[in-house]
Amino acid sequence: PDEYSAIIFTSKNSIDHFFRICDEMRVKMSQDTKYFCLSEAIANYLQKFIVYRKRKVFAGKRTIADLKNQMNKHKAKEKFLMPVSNLGAKRTTDYLNEHEFDWKDALMYRTVCSDLSDLSDVTYDVLVFFSPLGINSLYENFPDFKQKATRIAVYGNSTKKSVLEHGLDINIMAPAPDVPSMTMALEKYLKVSNKK
Repeated sequence: PDEYSAIIFTSKNSIDHFFRICDEMRVKMSQDTKYFCLSEAIANYLQKFIVYRKRKVFAGKRTIADLKNQMNKHKAKEKFLMPVSNLGAKRTTDYLNEHEFDWKDALMYRTVCSDLSDLSDVTYDVLVFFSPLGINSLYENFPDFKQKATRIAVYGNSTKKSVLEHGLDINIMAPAPDVPSMTMALEKYLKVSNKK
């Protein structure tokens, strides 16, 4: 981390693993390091690990493009490091490459599927998926899964694409203009379906 003057965090997991590895390697981050977080929640979580100063922590609303002004301001002076999982952060890496930032990604943790085979006799009214990995996990654990009456709730376009590729029907979709969160999408769906 010494050779990088700015760190980009895409999730709380990336923060946990970055600072875990720093501790294991006995590396202390410079007080001058700048941190770019994709959301306010990620930036707030960062306070567990550093002394929080407005001049060195920048937060977007949800995507790397939200940090455009702050990142462009520091583009010439900073070398960026982005801790990622084995799944990467495609939208963020595409943005950094497209805008020619001096950056490097660092694989710091792996995201793996849980063994859910003990749930094979259980049926659910709704299955909620937040990432394509969730769909992969479903079919890894239950290769013969049939949707039948189970409703499928999906968050995000990449998850939607993965669900459709597996031939499943989407009953609940978020975010949408009237339902920005999965909680709101589920509430709306339940209100409508309970009226029937």
